[in-house]
Amino acid sequence: MGVAALMLMEEGRLNLNDPVEHFIPTFARLQVGVESVDANSGERRLALEPVRRAMTVHDLFRHTSGLTYGQFGDSLVQRLYRENDLMDPRQTNAGMVAKLAAIPLQCQPGAVFEYGMSTDVLGRVIEIVSGMDLDRFVAERVTQPLAMHATGFRLARQDGAGLALPFRNAGTSSALFDYEDDNPPQWHSGGAGLLSTAGDYARFCQMLLNGGVLDGVRLLSPKSVDLMLSNHLPPPTHYGDSTKGLGINAPLPELGQGHGLAVGVRTERGLSPVPGSVGDFYWGGALGTYFWADPQEQLFAILMLQENDLATRVWYRAFLRNVVYGALDD
Repeated sequence: MGVAALMLMEEGRLNLNDPVEHFIPTFARLQVGVESVDANSGERRLALEPVRRAMTVHDLFRHTSGLTYGQFGDSLVQRLYRENDLMDPRQTNAGMVAKLAAIPLQCQPGAVFEYGMSTDVLGRVIEIVSGMDLDRFVAERVTQPLAMHATGFRLARQDGAGLALPFRNAGTSSALFDYEDDNPPQWHSGGAGLLSTAGDYARFCQMLLNGGVLDGVRLLSPKSVDLMLSNHLPPPTHYGDSTKGLGINAPLPELGQGHGLAVGVRTERGLSPVPGSVGDFYWGGALGTYFWADPQEQLFAILMLQENDLATRVWYRAFLRNVVYGALDD
């Protein structure tokens, strides 16, 4: 979604400092949920306070919007996310933001990195600005020009390949929402909805390593890619409770890492527990998929893993970095 939104910025139709409420007017009424515990009864309570400043498009890119994920914690705000079924595969992006507009923010916009539904809201902003459904915009402006023919919000079967499904425990999937061929999700989730292959993913990574161009098709200017891959979290930024759970993806200063426009970035040498280069960029999916790209070494790696156990996902991501860099020589 980051590349799609940056394309609209290059066309002068979107700016990082645009208030989100300019596109989604109901977001002008957002408040922040402040949780407290009654000293006598131990009851958890949620009070509301006004936002100190409006949420911006910049906040959506870098996850400082105040939005969260309902499944990544048990705050009273996150309980409201679950109660309102924010991951409903039958909803539309318009319906999704209508739900969010009625729920308090987890934290003040601009103050805290809180990995959450920011990218989903960015997907809705893309729809509004472009006048196109998100699946159509992504197809016409990104995947088709890059010849990523197996990538989309619906399964594109090629050469007999099917869909890799997550392991099930006691008959239940841990996926955010299941995909069924005969009943595909209606929701074009900007944060979790695309299906792809390693080959298509590789073309996308190579486009970014090339500075926004692949096989003569340019999606972004080199300066836009440079902006995307720079750290956008200022020093006063705080970090939500779930941030450390992101493991080697966590954009924490103590790991020598930050967050750019829709991707994590390495900012310093020597602090990360895994090898890499200053300027490498990365992210991972909820069930274990992972990629990183290293402009200094001109390499990228993609891990198409589906694993429910968090510790196993963390191990394989670190393992892949170790063996890839271990294979390099002069």
